[in-house]
Amino acid sequence: MKKSLFLAASALIFLIGCSSSNDGGTPDPVDPTDDTPIVNEVDFWLTQSNQSVLLAKQTNPIAFGTSGNTNGFVDIDPSQTFQTVDGFGYTLTGGSVQVINMLSSAKKQELLQEIFGTDGIRVSYLRLSIGASDLNADPFTYDDMPTGETDETLANFSLSNDSAVIGLLNEILAINPNIKIIAAPWSAPVWMKDNGSFTGGSLQPQYYGAYANYFVKYIQGMADNGITITAVTPQNEPENPYNTPSLVMTYEQQRDFIKNNLGPAFQSNGLSTKIVIFDHNCDHPVYPISILNDATAKSFIDGSAFHLYAGEISAMSTVHNAHPDRNVYFTEQYTPSNGDFGGDLRWHVKNVVIGSMRNWSKATFEWNLANDSNYGPHTTGGCTTCKGAITINSSSSYQKNVAYYIIAHASKFVPAGSVRIGSTEIGTVSTAAFKTPENKIVLVAINSSDATSQAFNVRYNGEWFSTSLAAGSAATYVFNQ
Repeated sequence: MKKSLFLAASALIFLIGCSSSNDGGTPDPVDPTDDTPIVNEVDFWLTQSNQSVLLAKQTNPIAFGTSGNTNGFVDIDPSQTFQTVDGFGYTLTGGSVQVINMLSSAKKQELLQEIFGTDGIRVSYLRLSIGASDLNADPFTYDDMPTGETDETLANFSLSNDSAVIGLLNEILAINPNIKIIAAPWSAPVWMKDNGSFTGGSLQPQYYGAYANYFVKYIQGMADNGITITAVTPQNEPENPYNTPSLVMTYEQQRDFIKNNLGPAFQSNGLSTKIVIFDHNCDHPVYPISILNDATAKSFIDGSAFHLYAGEISAMSTVHNAHPDRNVYFTEQYTPSNGDFGGDLRWHVKNVVIGSMRNWSKATFEWNLANDSNYGPHTTGGCTTCKGAITINSSSSYQKNVAYYIIAHASKFVPAGSVRIGSTEIGTVSTAAFKTPENKIVLVAINSSDATSQAFNVRYNGEWFSTSLAAGSAATYVFNQ
């Protein structure tokens, strides 16, 4: 950092960093009577809850010093190191693919570059459904059979219903060949289930072996199409029987399936794809802990995944602390069609992005990447109010919604391989800090108040800069180590 320019200008530090409660965090202009040159040392990106500023880089310079005001501190401590981050992203549902493919070729490439490109928000991790999710137009699996028939050898297994997903993924991989992918089924083939329905029901034990081979064939089939599946979860929301599609899987069932079938099948086929358990709400940490308490099952498991439709985000730390040699992931949270931009920005950045990262998450996902203006497509019985990060309006038009900005404040600045480091919080400002592979320090912050601005200093290695965030504003600060 360039220190000498500011050591003699104590009052100037306050002026350049402390913003008014109305501007959301942009530093005040420098005193025109002071001709001390200002060298910017901190890049500052801002989103305001009223949408007047959306992921905009602020232009007034910010620099470090050692005096200036009596505001409290957010301290960044690089000596405290936590998890290595794998990335941030969304679920690329079949419905997302359907609407993105409605765009003209030029407009689609523009959008994909904005999401995945180096000049865009650099999404580095995607979630897929194995078969249909509820945000496909219709439910399906890769081995659907006529009523009353079975296919234990999986002779009829085919990825053909996801050919469009495979095609778009290859377009995305051309932009970012290093993108990671986690995949989860919403339902097993209905002939494997005890109720013969896409909705609810459980996997019958006599089909555990066939279902393990179903996962193997999926991973191998995707690899044949140039797509590496980084990780899978055995079931999306295993305690939710109401979605279409869905499947109930108790922790005992998931434990036994992994240790007796799925884990050995991956091992015998030489698959390096990780197995991540649970993939459901933070109100039931006993589910993943109970599975990990089984040493044989645990030997096949990389970690546990969570949603936050119930419970507290701290449950991720509860599971991490019980089994610190296994990872945790945050894999889904949706923004509703009737949500308020400012309210969703505050809650999701605080709880989903910052909250999951402060509770050991390796990766963090918002829910659906894209849908149309009617929040479709979706199955009959699927989510009718889930708003995508992108709304596709026509072949030549799309808009970015709040989930785009929620993820962007981390994904654009915190690449895979970054390490979370220590950061304190102050008042209504929540923070998460990272050291990137390029030796940048990144601080993601949100003022979760809906009414009051918060002025504070950010201190690193004995120096600090001053800043302020208006109520509801999200910010990312980036500077050299």
